[in-house]
Amino acid sequence: MNRREFLKTTGLALAAASVTPVSNFAFAGGAKATLKVGYLPISDHLLMIASEREQLKNVRIQPVKFSSWPEIADAIKVGAIDAAFLLTPIGLTLRQKGVPVKVVMLGHRNGSAITVKNSGEINRIQDLKGKTIAVPSPFSTHNILLRKVLTEKHLDPNRDLKIIDMAPPEMVNALATGRIQGYIVAEPFGAQAEAQKVGKVLMLSKDIWHDHICCVLNVRENVIAAHPEAVQEVVSSFQRTAAFIEANPSLAAKASHKVLGQRPEIVEKVLTSPRGRLTFHNLVPSKADFAATQDYMVKFGIAKQRVDLSGYLDDRFARRAV
Repeated sequence: MNRREFLKTTGLALAAASVTPVSNFAFAGGAKATLKVGYLPISDHLLMIASEREQLKNVRIQPVKFSSWPEIADAIKVGAIDAAFLLTPIGLTLRQKGVPVKVVMLGHRNGSAITVKNSGEINRIQDLKGKTIAVPSPFSTHNILLRKVLTEKHLDPNRDLKIIDMAPPEMVNALATGRIQGYIVAEPFGAQAEAQKVGKVLMLSKDIWHDHICCVLNVRENVIAAHPEAVQEVVSSFQRTAAFIEANPSLAAKASHKVLGQRPEIVEKVLTSPRGRLTFHNLVPSKADFAATQDYMVKFGIAKQRVDLSGYLDDRFARRAV
């Protein structure tokens, strides 16, 4: 899917004024409000176990699972959900197109891997020359990470190999059947390929860009403006959950099954082998992280314009939470 197709699929090509999105989030008759939070069943979104672990005073977290990035982007755009964990480039693109969302915290750091077929053919980044490698979206941190490491190893991402878009759940099978020779995507799909012995991890994303951001929590502006105390409760619950995951990876992996639907032993491997493969520390959004992402988006032709980060980032909730 190219940039134009992505914008068309998600509706981002429409002017923001052409749609009047309405959130259903509200306190009714003193009852506890429900905040609908969109996510994908990937390890990066492990903070969603807060919906099971946390009993909040004034708000309930309702997980809304999506199977693709275009679907979740469209849902938050039209107000079908109140918040969503989105890939940073997707959130920036939504904001640039006028969708009224703000980032209130990071979802994690690191957490992805370049996975290649389990043979002796590919043993270093330079061996990707001439191969077909999949990314989940052109508007993904993974696309940035892949192009970054290729460029650093003196390969031209546009000429020396073929980069295609593919839904993450298809990647392991595509690797096993030879449709692709590798992919870069969020865990647990690297760990799954390892467990099935059809693939091997060539490089962890933390070794491409240490402590990089990827998925971030976007909340609709009308929800933040009307119910900042509820947003604070939710962000604080996610921060407590982040500390729980870091301190108790095995328990967190077991708790993940209901929300993510992934095998707990695979999630535990992502959290522990090695430590740092996926992390949940330092989740306060900073301009430096987002500016670096935007610089890469422009450098690699993913975006033509930069977003005003002072209007997009709202770090007060994450700062209070820690």
